[in-house]
Amino acid sequence: MLARRTLGRIASQPKALGAAPTNARNMATLREIELRLKSVRNIEKITKSMKMIASTKMNKAQRAMQAGKEYGLANSEIFQHAPAEDAGKRTLFIVVSSDKGLCGGIHSSVTKATRRAFAEKDKVAEDSPVMVIGDKSKAQLARVLPKNLVMSFNQIGRDIPTFADAAGVADLILTSGVQYDKIAIVYNKFVSAISYEPAIIEVESEALLKESPGFKAYEMEDDVTRDLSEFSLANAIYAALVEAHACEQSARRNAMDNASKNAGDMINRLTLQYNRGRQAAITNELVDIITGASAL
Repeated sequence: MLARRTLGRIASQPKALGAAPTNARNMATLREIELRLKSVRNIEKITKSMKMIASTKMNKAQRAMQAGKEYGLANSEIFQHAPAEDAGKRTLFIVVSSDKGLCGGIHSSVTKATRRAFAEKDKVAEDSPVMVIGDKSKAQLARVLPKNLVMSFNQIGRDIPTFADAAGVADLILTSGVQYDKIAIVYNKFVSAISYEPAIIEVESEALLKESPGFKAYEMEDDVTRDLSEFSLANAIYAALVEAHACEQSARRNAMDNASKNAGDMINRLTLQYNRGRQAAITNELVDIITGASAL
């Protein structure tokens, strides 16, 4: 009897001012989970939209790549019939990337390929110049090869590259006054819609073309060799640009697809955690109600 009166007094006493309810911590946690769920759902919408956009651009880029490959095949056929002899070690590296990110490791792959080429001391001179198309690989190479970086280009490849873009880059390279023995274009080669690999296209300079046995067999003016050299460089740059652009769009599509899947998995985990926390809060409230009713 005395115990019942004591419990009755305790139940009738008012709560201390500012005291938090017993499930305040659960409510705060549920609120945080709800806000996080909302942000992850918004991110999922963005990644899905970017995936659709990249898929559309990838189809256009693949069609342009098939047409641009013909330029590269024409170049390779010329250099097969006019192989270079006694080429020097001073190589001009033209690294092809882009200004945009969110496409996986596509920019770091050409950067690593350039570093591997410089590691071959018997084939490449240490002071070989480097020119970069795109700001992403420029930032990476500026840290590892700051003394070799002589020129960079940006705002190229925002849309499907054109031959005019390649011709403009080739003209700036030839008029820059940089000394080199041969040219190596480092780019990403399209393997399939889900894979790519770094590759190097070698382009002979005007001096190497003049000294090659295939050209020595014929009498021709100097302007012919110079024009052929400039056109071959523009052809090679254009073929590398369109193929690298197709690889970029493919990599961006795959990256956004993986990001959407990861966001979906995170939404499922957070939803399960939210439901468990909500169920625990409801159970605690029911226990408090039953305990209070039984105490009366």
